[in-house]
Amino acid sequence: MRFALGVEYDGSDFSGWERQPGQRTVQSTLESALAFVAAQPVATVCAGRTDAGVHARVQVVHFDSPAAREPHQWVLGANSELPGDVSVRWACPVTDEFHARYSALRRHYRYVIQNSRQRSALLRFRAAWERGPLDAEPMQSGAAHLLGEHDFSSFRAAACQARNPVRTVHSLEVRRHGDLVCIDIAANAFLQHMVRNLAGALIEVGKGKREPDWIKELLAARDRTRGAATAPPQGLYLFGVDYPPEHRLPAVSSEWLLW
Repeated sequence: MRFALGVEYDGSDFSGWERQPGQRTVQSTLESALAFVAAQPVATVCAGRTDAGVHARVQVVHFDSPAAREPHQWVLGANSELPGDVSVRWACPVTDEFHARYSALRRHYRYVIQNSRQRSALLRFRAAWERGPLDAEPMQSGAAHLLGEHDFSSFRAAACQARNPVRTVHSLEVRRHGDLVCIDIAANAFLQHMVRNLAGALIEVGKGKREPDWIKELLAARDRTRGAATAPPQGLYLFGVDYPPEHRLPAVSSEWLLW
């Protein structure tokens, strides 16, 4: 039987999602806990691989298992074996047609910047820190150029292995909440480091070092070397994933900010 899981994690002490020999990863940690519940090995597939230091509010995962377990048994059993920085929030039976990656319609990410003169001890692994003032209004103006379908070569990692750099950004909003500046973005899919590279460019605009139209120029250039520095990983959260309604997965609240 196939199950989908909603998994939350603090990526600070993980070497990313994907299983790697000799490394502590979210995938290997989760699979070990699920294997305990199933009494046999379990292999997982995720909606979107996250890098080292990146967090997830809802990472969606699917796995197949012949073990006869109820949804709440997968949740409670896995959480009893998981460390404190990973939690299974829900489990749902799904059809064999469901695929955590290929069935997804949109992925939602949030990039959080602590914008104050003094760094926060509590947010050091949960937000990027920018001590100089950021103006969210020009950042939003620059972000508007990124909406729609584009070639995002200027915002992909040099080592990105995606064959096609074209992605469709459905929404992109920059908002300030006190000392926090949040960049919310939803797209059909993302290139490696795409959100962090977008955030780095928008930060340059927010600092007044670049005009909002520079984002449009950068997009048209299709050249990563002309962009800004990649923003640090600790500010990035996989916020949620949208699927067709027939899969009946729990909805993701848009009101969540950090915790």
